[in-house]
Amino acid sequence: MNAAQTQPLPIGVFDSGVGGLTVLKALREKLPREDLVYLGDTARLPYGTKSPTSISRYACQATNHLRQQGIKLLVVACNTASAVALDVLREQMAPLPVIGVVEPGATAAVAAVSGGVHLVLATEATVRLGAYARAIAERDSTARVDELACEMLVSLAEEGWTDGDIATAIVRRYLGMLDGKGGEPDCVILGCTHFPILRDAIAACLDAKTRIVDSASTTADAASALLDELGLGNEQAGTGSLTLLATDGARRFASVGGRFLGEDLDAGDITLVDL
Repeated sequence: MNAAQTQPLPIGVFDSGVGGLTVLKALREKLPREDLVYLGDTARLPYGTKSPTSISRYACQATNHLRQQGIKLLVVACNTASAVALDVLREQMAPLPVIGVVEPGATAAVAAVSGGVHLVLATEATVRLGAYARAIAERDSTARVDELACEMLVSLAEEGWTDGDIATAIVRRYLGMLDGKGGEPDCVILGCTHFPILRDAIAACLDAKTRIVDSASTTADAASALLDELGLGNEQAGTGSLTLLATDGARRFASVGGRFLGEDLDAGDITLVDL
């Protein structure tokens, strides 16, 4: 890539709350030179309890705000919005490239295990929408997909109870609901952006041979590949900047979000915006 191709515009990252900060963290690790702008629509979470019409409307409003900031790529770091509104967002944001978290996760799972048994751990909304099952079936018609709603794992992640006896006991209780469905899965997909910080607790409850795929790292890989393909990478010498936006609750965003981002945040680090 030559200097004329260098794009100083930031990558926009959108989520309904703070869970997408695991995707943001993965993006920073994968693409350290890129400037990033994150918007969490914390005033209207959770999206999973809303109708598809409302989810699409909220997602369009939030991502339009990011577009007005001036971005070169939109990453939808929300499983519910990715499942419901990705096509609508791609139409709204065109010609700006848009990627979600479901497709990269499904692609990575199929690449890891062909024709195997995939278990998707997700929220009730994501399971109800069946987005991962469809995406995997499109890529591997011989695969079997089981989906398990693990709503309590979201609360564990937000409380910071990500290891120890409580976390593993709850994970084991959820996995026990699959008894009689055909043994251990070949691949477990962390289909909620909260779940990567529970990866060790989840791994402790699985067979050592079970592959784990998380939507954070796979989405960062997909974003990196897309930037290379389009010639949109940032070649600045230093580390990229980070801007954090939320629609409500800067103090709560900072206290919970710091766990997902892996660094301490202060309420003053968050800019509140009105959509």
